[in-house]
Amino acid sequence: MQTVAVVTMVRDDAFFLKAWLRHYGEMFGRQNCYVINHGYGEEVAELAKGCNIIGIPGDPHKNFDVKRWSLLNNLFGGLRRYYNHVIVGDVDELVVVDPDAGVNLLQWLEKAETDRVYTPVGLEVIHRIDIEDQPADDMILGPRRHVRIAPHYSKPSIVSTPAKLSRGGHFAQYPKLHTPDELYLLHLKFCDFGAYTGAMDRRNAVSAEVGVGFKQASIGRHWFAEARGEDREVFEGFAELPMQEGFDLRPVRRKMHRSFKARGDTGYFEFDRPNYKGQYLLPERFSGIF
Repeated sequence: MQTVAVVTMVRDDAFFLKAWLRHYGEMFGRQNCYVINHGYGEEVAELAKGCNIIGIPGDPHKNFDVKRWSLLNNLFGGLRRYYNHVIVGDVDELVVVDPDAGVNLLQWLEKAETDRVYTPVGLEVIHRIDIEDQPADDMILGPRRHVRIAPHYSKPSIVSTPAKLSRGGHFAQYPKLHTPDELYLLHLKFCDFGAYTGAMDRRNAVSAEVGVGFKQASIGRHWFAEARGEDREVFEGFAELPMQEGFDLRPVRRKMHRSFKARGDTGYFEFDRPNYKGQYLLPERFSGIF
């Protein structure tokens, strides 16, 4: 058995795919990376050379997320027969190990138990455009050091036992919660103002082709222009988030465990996802991870 495979689906998002490839491709080897190329994008195919590229049609569909996670569940379910662990998530989500642990993610997974699903604490990397003017093209962590807690992105993203993930990958049909202190999922949607506006323009164009509003579609609300808001105002608002001292997120994990419960009768399990209003300065030790 190989140690780990990593799976994502991408359409046109070159900025995030480059970061995904730097992080996972260099650590695990591109032969263990599976990139679903939604729409047969030529740039995606070129960037992901050496990976296992699966091209699929890119026709717009109001139930895009349902179709996407049906495919992802079946793909990573099959890969689990060949790998001890499978990491699955969006192209702008990267799982990392705190450098204080003394190992990288591959080394951590080589010793990790294989009969569970791991849920890293979600952190959203935010671009403080008032004080961070260095580009994040070739390296994101370093030029970007500010994060906010993102419970919505505390996802069961490392699957090491039979389990099904919900649409969006937010919930698992797995009755236990494993949240190792050293694991984080970094969400990159807001990590760069220019990358954000470009990605949102593309997603708004895709959702417009569907021909229905977000209430009638199984597509993330943020894909729709009417839910977007004013871009610069969103990023300027990050400066107003209260700065938190230190970087101890054990209380966040404890809250996750205290509220962990069945999600109705769906077979999935969930925890409360409060709205944390503060921001943290990511410790210097994280700089250069990707």
